[in-house]
Amino acid sequence: MIATQVSSPIPDPLAGAQAASSTASVPSNAPEHCPGTESDLAGKSAACEGCANQDICASNEPKGPDPALPLIKQRMTPVKRKILILSGKGGVGKSTFTAQLAWAFAADEETQTGVMDVDICGPSIPTILGIASEQVHASASGWSPVYVAPNLGAMSVGFMLPSARDAVMWRGPKKNGLIAQFLKDVDWGALDYLLVDTPPGTSDEHLSVVQYLKDSGIDGAVLVTTPQEVALQDVRREISFCRKVGVRILGLVENMAGFVCPNCKTESKIFRPTTGGAKALAEQEGIELLGSVPLDPRIGKSADSGISFLEEYPDSPATTAYLDIIDRECPAPTRPDLS
Repeated sequence: MIATQVSSPIPDPLAGAQAASSTASVPSNAPEHCPGTESDLAGKSAACEGCANQDICASNEPKGPDPALPLIKQRMTPVKRKILILSGKGGVGKSTFTAQLAWAFAADEETQTGVMDVDICGPSIPTILGIASEQVHASASGWSPVYVAPNLGAMSVGFMLPSARDAVMWRGPKKNGLIAQFLKDVDWGALDYLLVDTPPGTSDEHLSVVQYLKDSGIDGAVLVTTPQEVALQDVRREISFCRKVGVRILGLVENMAGFVCPNCKTESKIFRPTTGGAKALAEQEGIELLGSVPLDPRIGKSADSGISFLEEYPDSPATTAYLDIIDRECPAPTRPDLS
């Protein structure tokens, strides 16, 4: 079981996260706008003028291994499965799917589940899981996840902001530093699943997660989309990203696939699959279509309220679709009893 949270609030977690960027390719004596030692601009940008490390960074000599990597590997060793949840386009229901997946796993009291929210500029996991008012705490063994249930914990920059209206305006190195800190300093414990909710696209956050987990291994990625071509074209780029960095694609999930009228039971296509939708894309790319989830307005209502849609509406066609997808993606443990 995950250890009970007995700890004290972190005095200034965001300051600690910014300091962590020094272990993620930014030297401790670097100027404020350092691009990072791994950047193509290392030693060459205007911010590098006068820096003691400028000549070293500008040289073509190998920079050496990231000192955070062995610490991350040690922390991640007890985690059995690490799954990335990706989307090319924002607003397709990726974070909502992540939360439902986490709740489904955690319905089995023996299954230890963690959710790591690396959507640093748009963290929504705290709200969807109903823990937006919580704070990060520190203990002797590291930062403690915020717990939704004894076997379901989460970590997000959203817990560290002074208010929900505060924006995070960080460049790549500081984002990378926070991700490294989430992986090496959070006391995740022995997890069965660590679900990583990523921002849309293929940005610094995605590259950092793949880099930091390369030694401990990523079990795969689930790609989330909606049926229309404007979303699918970005998923194609996400597929290309996964193949280039060597991340296995577990499958594709199609959200908002249709709307079933609660009165007449007629299904309508809200987002028309003009190019064949996720099914055609999966066939073209040779990946598995895990399933399609119909549009149910109560999904959004549940996310706003921070409750499990699967438990609240077990008879919804969307719940059936979610559970079928989860069974196909992760057949063990067995389907949770949500009755």
